[in-house]
Amino acid sequence: MSGSAADRAAKQERLEAVRRDAGGHPLVLSSHEALAWYLEGARTHVSLAGPPVLAVRVDDGGDTLFVGGNEADRLIAEELLPEDAERVVRVPWHRSVVEAAGVGLVEAEVAPALRAARASLLPAEADRYRALGRETAEVLTAVARELNASSTERSAAAALASGLAARGIDPLVILVAGEERLPHRHPLPADGVLGSRAMLVVCGRRHGLIANATRWVGEAGADDDRILAVEAAFLAATRPGARLNDVFAAGTAGYAASGFDADEWTKHHQGGPTGYAGRDPRATTLTTDAVVSSHAFAWNPSAPGAKVEDTVLVTESGIEVLTVDPAWPTEEFAGLRRPAARAFG
Repeated sequence: MSGSAADRAAKQERLEAVRRDAGGHPLVLSSHEALAWYLEGARTHVSLAGPPVLAVRVDDGGDTLFVGGNEADRLIAEELLPEDAERVVRVPWHRSVVEAAGVGLVEAEVAPALRAARASLLPAEADRYRALGRETAEVLTAVARELNASSTERSAAAALASGLAARGIDPLVILVAGEERLPHRHPLPADGVLGSRAMLVVCGRRHGLIANATRWVGEAGADDDRILAVEAAFLAATRPGARLNDVFAAGTAGYAASGFDADEWTKHHQGGPTGYAGRDPRATTLTTDAVVSSHAFAWNPSAPGAKVEDTVLVTESGIEVLTVDPAWPTEEFAGLRRPAARAFG
């Protein structure tokens, strides 16, 4: 288990404040994002598509972990901090761990406060994220080196998933589009070949944290620089103290300023804060969460045949890009090194 006891203590203090503001009631954590954050990166799943195998009840007497009985030994041995292993209640596999945790505040009742509690990454979390981002980017590079115009989308997807899994990274999302399918914003891999230009997209999770990145292989696109300009508008506005809806407005205004249709942003989501959820939350005109220091983001501007996405950390001194491999070709754009299309071969 790679968790930090010091970070965990800070998280306990943050949840005490959430509970106090909500009347001091016990709080039941039951989502992957809340549990992985609070339990210092513990793997809370068996199936990636299934619910967590435990729930945590946080109250004045401390934390109690309600764990599926068939999963408890593994979690105690491999995932939990020693202090948590001592507070496990084994729940029969046929019972709900959430029901076993009893009555209390549920996450939905304090969702904005929980997002705020996990928004500012602590030192050990940030270090884990940097390692995850670097290794995710390295997988994209390694796979791209082996691709050519006759490679299939499915073979590229298989290589991406294999590369991530070999590094202990769960492949949550793998998207691949060859030149015939580039208009699709979420191209699940199909049978076709890549052709002259292709897009690779991954979202990988390790220690609960999620790295999101997009790369292009083959020919450069006509709109590559214009979509980078839209991303630059998002990043320039993403500063500690800003409100998410204001950042969103500044970023989406970048489409018209870069020569796209002004309503291009309405045709696909634009990303937003990330960390322990793919988007935490997905940014819209109505999301008013505050941007804070050490806050992870993955903006996702796109147009037909154009897209850019990396996971970054917002700090008081600027933007730190986490999904970086020095071996991938880049160009200087708005003060940051941004990925360029990588030629085949």
